[in-house]
Amino acid sequence: MSQKPTRWFVYLLHCKDGSLYCGITTDLKRRVSQQNCGKGAKYIVPARRPAKCVWKQKVSNKSEALKLEYQIKRMSAPKKRLLYSHL
Repeated sequence: MSQKPTRWFVYLLHCKDGSLYCGITTDLKRRVSQQNCGKGAKYIVPARRPAKCVWKQKVSNKSEALKLEYQIKRMSAPKKRLLYSHL
């Protein structure tokens, strides 16, 4: 019996206060739900909820996800917004 390959996503959340949060996960729907219930990153405090996923990118493994997350976190907010503004 072979295991299904794990899918990794890098994602951006747009928070209620207008800020952006970048993270990685293997289950995007579950992770966003956790963030909005206060069980995710400490950044998503009640004043920033609800947070909405505005961009996601599927990558092939955790290493690629971490590298892309790092690159995005180093971007300015306007550059991050460019990732999803054309959608």
